[in-house]
Amino acid sequence: MGIRTGAQYIEALKARNPEVWLSGKRINNVFEEPVFNQPILEMAKLYDLQHNPQYQEDITHICEETGERTSNAFLVPRSYQDLEARKRTFEVFAKVTFGLMGRTPDFLNVVVTSMASNSEFLDKYNPEWGKNIRAYFKHVRDHDLFLTHAIINPQNDRSKSSHEQQDMFTHLGTVKETPDGLVVRGAKMLATLAPITDEVIVYSFPGFKPGDERYALAFALPLDTPGLRILCREAMQDGKRPVYDHPLASRFEEMDAVLVFNDVLVPWDRVFLYNNVEAANLLYPKTGIGQQPAHQSGVRGLIKLQFATEVACKIADSIGVDGYLNVQNDLGELVQSVETIRALLRIAEYEYEVLPSGEVMPAYTSLETIRGLLPKMYPRAIEVMQIIGAGGLLMSPTDADFQNPELREDLEKYYLGREGVSAEERVHLFKLAWDLCGEAFGQRLLQYERYYTGDPIRKRAIFYNNFKRKNSFELVDEAMKIFERKGEVPSL
Repeated sequence: MGIRTGAQYIEALKARNPEVWLSGKRINNVFEEPVFNQPILEMAKLYDLQHNPQYQEDITHICEETGERTSNAFLVPRSYQDLEARKRTFEVFAKVTFGLMGRTPDFLNVVVTSMASNSEFLDKYNPEWGKNIRAYFKHVRDHDLFLTHAIINPQNDRSKSSHEQQDMFTHLGTVKETPDGLVVRGAKMLATLAPITDEVIVYSFPGFKPGDERYALAFALPLDTPGLRILCREAMQDGKRPVYDHPLASRFEEMDAVLVFNDVLVPWDRVFLYNNVEAANLLYPKTGIGQQPAHQSGVRGLIKLQFATEVACKIADSIGVDGYLNVQNDLGELVQSVETIRALLRIAEYEYEVLPSGEVMPAYTSLETIRGLLPKMYPRAIEVMQIIGAGGLLMSPTDADFQNPELREDLEKYYLGREGVSAEERVHLFKLAWDLCGEAFGQRLLQYERYYTGDPIRKRAIFYNNFKRKNSFELVDEAMKIFERKGEVPSL
């Protein structure tokens, strides 16, 4: 089939009936549910971009294997030009969503592509695993599927490993093997956008210990697989708020969910790894599933940070406070943060690494630096926005107020911005800002940026240990040589 249209994506959603629970009730039609409807329509727009002549050549390519047009997210990069082709896809999707939806289809499609293109790692443990992921990649690519993933264990007793939990199947694990496949039980999170996706791919961060064999799993399933339950978090908006009053929250809510597997059968051809602690711990570094999608996350994060910075700048301008030195200092800091991430992305792409297979990946050090900085830079942008907007963020009228002729004169007088900025323009800007920095929707975006890549402290510690292992501190060694020349008089 190749690239889907938005209508085809929606029809596929309507054809399924996964077990989705929201606010204590079973959702039997996700498309008609107000909380999900607008995000579905926003996602459909992304699929339609693939057919738009303005974008098609930038975000898709003709697949050599099938002869069909395919998303660049499925492109296995062999050169700098290929990396740039994938980046253009990331940029287009991120700009359309202002970087506010972190798990658009391109993200996990890159993960599956990376896992399949480096599947010889899995072949060494079990040839069937490599065969399965290569077949699954083709399935996702050829049907242009939208995936969610669940890779984190529930937050129970985090001082203990999976096999030490009070209940053996609190964390997702294998119950038994059958002729038809594995039976699995337990839970995984955070399955972002799960109710409006086609399938889920399950795998885990490294960190398995001896005894955790039954929890060392990687597989993929349709979301409507019997026994798979989707428990949604509380919605950040009810889906009924006017776009005028909540221009971002009403459109870009990314529902997160816990996936509960109640003795779910995973067919053997959908199993990519199981019962092997060593393979599970090496899955990330050996297949590139951390590094390749970090390119998408970096581009998306750049657009999100740029958007928040622009909103902060426009808020300051609209009320005439960007003439003050302290405000200029804060806004200058945000602009420099944006330029820092932009520069790091360029370095990562120019200094790409080549795998033994010939696949290229953006440079690890630059990508990990982005991952270390964004969790600090984005919250800082939100803080600056809150400081500049101050009490004005709490006092925006609604669209209904502006539609009432009796109130119009007061609104136009008392909500007026600096000279040249009308009351409506000022209110529109403040509503954008409030969705980002005040609403529950915005706070979820903030928390997402802090933790979307895992524990930032742990990640930075891993980064340092890798740095120490790969670097010899040559400058210090050169400086220390002076102590080998005792008694020498320095020459002029």
